[in-house]
Amino acid sequence: MLWNSADRPVRTQRALALCAILVLSGCGSHASHYVQVAPRLALAPYGRVALLTFSADQSNGLGPLATQRFAEALLSSQSGIELIELDTMDSSLRRLAARGDAAALAQALGRARDVPAVFVGDVKVSGAKPSGRISGGDLKLKASVLAELNVRLLSTQTGGTIWRSSAEANRAVGQVSIGSRLSSIGVRDPNDAYGDVVRELVMNVTRDMRPTVVRQ
Repeated sequence: MLWNSADRPVRTQRALALCAILVLSGCGSHASHYVQVAPRLALAPYGRVALLTFSADQSNGLGPLATQRFAEALLSSQSGIELIELDTMDSSLRRLAARGDAAALAQALGRARDVPAVFVGDVKVSGAKPSGRISGGDLKLKASVLAELNVRLLSTQTGGTIWRSSAEANRAVGQVSIGSRLSSIGVRDPNDAYGDVVRELVMNVTRDMRPTVVRQ
């Protein structure tokens, strides 16, 4: 059988195109893709949960601030729930909160508010702690604030812990550099530093409430 030589370039191009399609389709079938994974802590099954104002070891307002940021992060990452925000200064809760009995407090809330679970937490803050080092004949001094946030989700039926998370964060509030040629001093408003610390703490503590994307 004779072939028309004029058709050869066209036939060759078609064959190459077909091969390219097969190769690309084969690569696509083995290519990785990304899928969204549900949060480790899903609150929708509870319907409604309570949130007690976080306690703080210092009267610097970080307890209420961390509670507010926590509530915002929770509601932005979870849907289908009702969040009941409660202050431990309420007369019905003050005595139990003062005793530090979180299980009894959770059970009392379950009876009083008809909620299946409650978030409790505490913020611990250190004052500005200095640190320093000598490098190349230069002396560098720095003062930082360190904070820790611990949060638990308690069953109001048994008082047991359903979930817990904690995080630490620190920020510099001042720095002094003394050298042979140049010296410098940097000071930051501690309130700004504490605000940044709270944001980082809440972001890390609520990581289990956010969906994640994994590669497969």
